[in-house]
Amino acid sequence: MSNETNAPDVCPRSAVSHGVGLVGLAGLAIWIALARHYQMDGPHAGLAAVFACGIPMVLWSIFVDKVHRGAETGLDWSNPRPLAEIRDTSIVKLTGLWITWGIIALFYMTGAWYMQGDYRYAVSVMAHAAPLLVLLSIPYVLWIDRHLIEPRDGAFAFGQWLIGGAVGRPAPGMVAAHLRAWAVKAFFLAFMLSIVPGNFRGTIDWYADDLWTNPVSLAGFLISLMFTVDVAFATVGYVLTMRPLGAQIRSANPFLAGWLAALICYPPFVLMGPGGPLFYEADTRSWDYWLAGHPAALWVWGAMLVLLTGIYAWATVAFGLRFSNLTHRGVLTHGPYRLCKHPAYLAKNAFWWLSTLPFLVTSGSIEAGLRNGLLLAIVSGVYYWRALTEEAHLGEDPVYRDYAAWMERNARITRTLALLTGRRAPSVGGGTPPMEPAE
Repeated sequence: MSNETNAPDVCPRSAVSHGVGLVGLAGLAIWIALARHYQMDGPHAGLAAVFACGIPMVLWSIFVDKVHRGAETGLDWSNPRPLAEIRDTSIVKLTGLWITWGIIALFYMTGAWYMQGDYRYAVSVMAHAAPLLVLLSIPYVLWIDRHLIEPRDGAFAFGQWLIGGAVGRPAPGMVAAHLRAWAVKAFFLAFMLSIVPGNFRGTIDWYADDLWTNPVSLAGFLISLMFTVDVAFATVGYVLTMRPLGAQIRSANPFLAGWLAALICYPPFVLMGPGGPLFYEADTRSWDYWLAGHPAALWVWGAMLVLLTGIYAWATVAFGLRFSNLTHRGVLTHGPYRLCKHPAYLAKNAFWWLSTLPFLVTSGSIEAGLRNGLLLAIVSGVYYWRALTEEAHLGEDPVYRDYAAWMERNARITRTLALLTGRRAPSVGGGTPPMEPAE
């Protein structure tokens, strides 16, 4: 029997440690407790929650995980280049970076939705931060370029393209990769900053005399709390796309299908909201309406919804500093990603089915109930599509391919779905299967 057959079936190491998410969660919990005690529920208090979550994770990443010394950062701290050697490169890079930011600012200015509702706060925050970021970018780029093994990155390539060949032609594909990465950050950071205050305020202002005796009140509070955790961690992820933290965007999804599948789930392109073609809540009421008068059922149903929201939030916490849509920032193989390749999508969709109960409508119309169910099934199909496109992107990394193969051999949810679809789990060392989503 070969050594390959006898080799232990070990899951690839996760790019993020358990500790980084836990300390971020602890920092956020302390801030939420203080905010509830002193009734700090304003938008700036919500923004402070992002700092309370992010700062402990940065410190843990540097002083405990020492991510800045990892090979994936592309940094060599032992042999810094002389400033004179990298000055011209840094100038070209800053040109590309500042013009990129200018394009993003123009996008915000021309997008009418950014001037309305909760987006106004997000744009205001970024407008106030912009001058400081421009000033800090100069010493940061000069410092990082002294240590980068290859300082000619996407920002440099875009700078080359803008200057027009005076400093050489950009490497093939570099400009497009740079613009994709910044498009992801610009679009989703504005969205996250827009929903931070509302989520935080909902958790801080949640008071009910029967909180610990009423399953609906308790479930509502815990779900609100976990959405606050999810949003805070996600916002940190979009802000801190930095190489010294190992959190840089290695690549943004190059497939048009991936972008389409993701963007239709977020404003202003969202198809599932009120008035949208995939709105599945016509004439529905929430789960507690239909289970009213049945205390045991309310406790059980509420517990299931809390559990699903907890899995959803856990899936975001597991990213630590690295959460973002449509990007590859390292392969996660720990926490809920040891159980399922797409735990957030699976939990989110199950939550929608159980909380909405789309087949039950106040009008009593069988047709309306069936239509709602069909529309929610299509929404779940959209998330399956998102999973497919994400795996097509991540599957370009051999580490992810090893992880996907390990999951098909060892993860119960993935193995069950593989059996249902007729796939056989690959043997250890037996090659890489086609990329398919767990959910």
